[in-house]
Amino acid sequence: MRLWLKDSERRPDPEPVKTDDRKAMLVGLGLWLLALVVLLLFLGPLVAAGLHWWLWTCVVGLALGLLGLIVTHRRQR
Repeated sequence: MRLWLKDSERRPDPEPVKTDDRKAMLVGLGLWLLALVVLLLFLGPLVAAGLHWWLWTCVVGLALGLLGLIVTHRRQR
């Protein structure tokens, strides 16, 4: 077995697969939103434990997910 092939022996690269990345982005956004809602339900104990930054993590995750969704939507057109 050889580790490399000559260019004349090499098969052509396959065409890239067309995927809809927006579906994956929407699933991720849904999970960040779910995490935010769950954390808001336990806001009192969360702040008392000094873990209020978890809320901001969810907010930033949602913001970056929305930005990514906009970018992928524009790229699909």
